[in-house]
Amino acid sequence: MATAVAGALGLLWGWLWSERFWLPQNVSWADLEGPGDGYGYPRARHILSVFPVAAGIFSVRLLFERFIAKPCALHVGIQDSDPYLAQPNAILEKVFISITKYPDEKRLEGLSKQLDWDIRKIQCWFRHRRNQDKPPTLTKFCESMWRFTFYLCIFCYGIKFLWSSPWFWDIRQCWHSYPYQPLTSGLYYYYIMELAFYWSLMFSQFIDIKRKDFLIMFVHHLATIGLITFSYINNMVRVGTLIMCLHDASDFLLEAAKLANYAKYQRLCDTLFVIFSAVFVVTRLGIYPFWILNTTFFESWEIIGPYPSWWLFNGLLLILQFLHVFWSYLIVRIAFKALIRGKVSKDDRSDVESSSEEEDMATNMKSPCGSSSSNGANRVNGHMGSSYWAEE
Repeated sequence: MATAVAGALGLLWGWLWSERFWLPQNVSWADLEGPGDGYGYPRARHILSVFPVAAGIFSVRLLFERFIAKPCALHVGIQDSDPYLAQPNAILEKVFISITKYPDEKRLEGLSKQLDWDIRKIQCWFRHRRNQDKPPTLTKFCESMWRFTFYLCIFCYGIKFLWSSPWFWDIRQCWHSYPYQPLTSGLYYYYIMELAFYWSLMFSQFIDIKRKDFLIMFVHHLATIGLITFSYINNMVRVGTLIMCLHDASDFLLEAAKLANYAKYQRLCDTLFVIFSAVFVVTRLGIYPFWILNTTFFESWEIIGPYPSWWLFNGLLLILQFLHVFWSYLIVRIAFKALIRGKVSKDDRSDVESSSEEEDMATNMKSPCGSSSSNGANRVNGHMGSSYWAEE
């Protein structure tokens, strides 16, 4: 029995690491065992070092959010306070939990008769109840500031590293002498840090703010980890560094726009989001297909020829491009609304619903749940709450 299990595991292991799948013709794993230069050649066992690094990154994040991000949030006026609690009401709570969080006009009228409450007061109760389950702005600010800091730092490091790399100036260098391309220390650190960061996001997502796009982001992180790991194992790291840097170019702008939104800096938020939109479209719909995909599909075919993992790698990159087109459409639509109207209509909001309280402020003389302020709805940047770009 033990022999049979060992034999089955051996066959599975051989299938997973088949040289005919991973490597071009006439190349074996033994050929890549040589020292090369610097760190030798990429090996699958290098990936194991990612997990302690990911744990270290997560620890740094906790310290950063507590001692740097939180003081910054308080400095820009974000309060460290619990959300407003809705008035306890068993009937409304039952409707909220069991039926709907967004009652229609007919249900509101029925509840108004049953409770002898004004419809506006019931609407206000449901808004406060929805906000009650949402995380405080301070927490969201700290999370975004951490991601902004990392994305900006890793992007600057990537530009600095690639500036002195020959394949940055001549992308065909990504395939010359492939797969016998030695792994330098700078390239190794770049890859490991990127991969470790996404592993830290993968794990922390279960304790972070639960957003509506949790499943989408989980699949996104998983696909990113898979693509980075895949390109490292079969030594497509040169073109991999270009892809990572290209995507990092817009990520920190997205987080910067979210920070401005949480701090209620409307004009800065809109400006940063429009800049992010432009950079996103240029990099994902311009540079990526005409520079990256051109070299992975055509120049690599010409220099090294196709083989099984080559087809898979390009297939994943092509799927990524389809996602770029979809995301770009959504982002441009929001940016256009921001430019035309300064904010997005209420129906486009999802993640940021604090505006509901501020809308109540504008009618505080007519409703018992109002508070003292004015024109609060105009202070909230609606487009920043869109679920499809708030967590790209």
